[in-house]
Amino acid sequence: MNNKKNNHYSIKLNEIELKDGMSSNRSITFEFDNHDNILDLIEQVKARELFETPEETTEFILGLKLFSEVMLRNREHSLFEEFRPAFGEFMKKLKGKK
Repeated sequence: MNNKKNNHYSIKLNEIELKDGMSSNRSITFEFDNHDNILDLIEQVKARELFETPEETTEFILGLKLFSEVMLRNREHSLFEEFRPAFGEFMKKLKGKK
């Protein structure tokens, strides 16, 4: 029986081309945990067609889930003090509960 509370992910971000036209071969790979199934969320939000392209949906959900999980783990950090209530309202709106 699996008692894990979080899903485990790995991301590899490749820097392909910079805005000045220079090529790059830098990359970063990292692993992280999230309480939501991020791939399922991406598909659910794609079905709602909130953004012009499916790629924008992927960017949005991935960024949101990375950010929100860090914020949850650090909920008492003063950096999030003023933002936390607005973020809660934003999430209610996104989930259609407002």
